[in-house]
Amino acid sequence: MFTIIALVLLGAVLAFAVARPRGLPEAVAAVPAALICVAGGLVTPRDALHEVRELLPTVLFLAAVLVLAHLAEEHGVFAWAGTAVARFGRGRPQRLLTAVFAAAAVTTAVLSLDATVVLLTPVVLTVAARAGVRARPHVYACTHLANSASLLLPVSNLTNLLAFAASGLSFAGFAALMAVPWIAVVAVEYVIFRFFFAKDLDGRASLPEPPGPAPKYALVVLALTLAAFAALQPLGVEPAWVAAAGAVALAVPLWPKLRVRTLVTEANPMFCAFVLGLGVVVLAVRANGLGDRIDALVPRHADLVGLLLVAGLAAVLANLLNNLPATLVLLPAAAHSPGLVLAVLIGVNVGPNLTYVGSLATLLWRRILHARDAAPRTGEFLLLGLATVPLCLIAAVVTLWAGLRLSGAS
Repeated sequence: MFTIIALVLLGAVLAFAVARPRGLPEAVAAVPAALICVAGGLVTPRDALHEVRELLPTVLFLAAVLVLAHLAEEHGVFAWAGTAVARFGRGRPQRLLTAVFAAAAVTTAVLSLDATVVLLTPVVLTVAARAGVRARPHVYACTHLANSASLLLPVSNLTNLLAFAASGLSFAGFAALMAVPWIAVVAVEYVIFRFFFAKDLDGRASLPEPPGPAPKYALVVLALTLAAFAALQPLGVEPAWVAAAGAVALAVPLWPKLRVRTLVTEANPMFCAFVLGLGVVVLAVRANGLGDRIDALVPRHADLVGLLLVAGLAAVLANLLNNLPATLVLLPAAAHSPGLVLAVLIGVNVGPNLTYVGSLATLLWRRILHARDAAPRTGEFLLLGLATVPLCLIAAVVTLWAGLRLSGAS
């Protein structure tokens, strides 16, 4: 009975997050559902508090990196990137797609998938309109790479931070193991995009104006922040503090015109509350039967078959439950093996490109396009997902398996 109640609560929270009636934040459903789980005895107050404490460093990093990305936008980083992308295109849609892929992959890896969806997608739409090319391949690249190109670094995605904490790997070790799968996935996506959107990529585009001066200060701060993630993690410094320091450095030159209220809004405290509430609800689901069933499905060994099975299971759960709860459900079962943890990550990051509900970032991307009268076509989105996700999963898992064998990790 408790299992059914926990699943119903999880379903209600996810349905609310997808629909967001009247634009209400996701926390409006997640926090009360978490309180019901505690009050109804589905999870003890002590366990719920422990889960919140475990998730808090990850959530604080999310808030800090959202502010960091907003301040980078205020410095003109994304506007400059847009003009640089357009200039690289040289009036050819194929070259423009290459530049968008590069910009989206780097933005996702360094500033997280939210920056790619929220900040880069509007820039790409504007660039395509000014160049006179069809925007579809380029905006689809933003959402696909926001998910699949978030494999590289622990800071690229909220799911990565959760997996990083469970993997026992260092920042550099994580990046080393995921570098080749990241390249493989981006390459596979690019080849498929060239074939899938061949008609859209025909013809010529107008030549853009040369980009203005690069926002050097902001780019240097972002580079130093990224380096600090790798350098300070072995010393026990939480990524949230590094991201916060980077945000402060970007804020200083802008301080006269910045508003504290704006920075708080950009940190999205309601979404942070949603993540904490969702964590408690998922804990209730695991504690009341689902955890044992999931544990039975997860292989014990990080051989090639085991990695493929785990990644496939993670992809399926991401599209059924959304990638964040899927990560929370699977990590305890895979935590005994760094290789299996990374395979979970491949599944929950690449898998969401199959459906709109696979990740909250994809839902946000869809809302952005609807608001700009550029709504994606559901059938096309699904076909592109079917064309890319299975091949990307296989490419990423095979290269991860090879990396694990070469490094001796498992």
